[in-house]
Amino acid sequence: MVKVLYTDSKNKDFQKLVELLDNELAKIDGEEHAFYHQFNAIDHLNHVVVFYQNNIAVSCGAIKALDHETVEVKRMYTLQEYRGKGIATQVLLALEKWAKKLNYHKCRLETGVRQPDAIRLYQKNGYQIIENYGQYMGVENSKCFEKTLTK
Repeated sequence: MVKVLYTDSKNKDFQKLVELLDNELAKIDGEEHAFYHQFNAIDHLNHVVVFYQNNIAVSCGAIKALDHETVEVKRMYTLQEYRGKGIATQVLLALEKWAKKLNYHKCRLETGVRQPDAIRLYQKNGYQIIENYGQYMGVENSKCFEKTLTK
């Protein structure tokens, strides 16, 4: 049975999943990890979803405002043994639904070029590649995406 919790970054299960995410990204990003890590603080994320399967926190994600019409999708992660089951898509859809409820019209995100599974996930869910934005401008190992949310 899958359960969704809408919470914030003070949630202990979210914090544990993010710790696992950071450990995985440190291996993937290597020397560049410190650069990316500075943009991934979770202290003030007010819109977090945690997915549970059989009372085990298996996946998470968050959104934060970039401007009055756009949110940024942050800290998407699914435990290794639960990947390939569509859970990350469910997390992404829950975040999009929450963004719409909060009257945002677009979702943006950044992922690494060394993360082909993440890139496939976002493209499969209607995200289009855009020019790197904000702190990711000119960063060769970043790939940025955007999706316009429908009413």
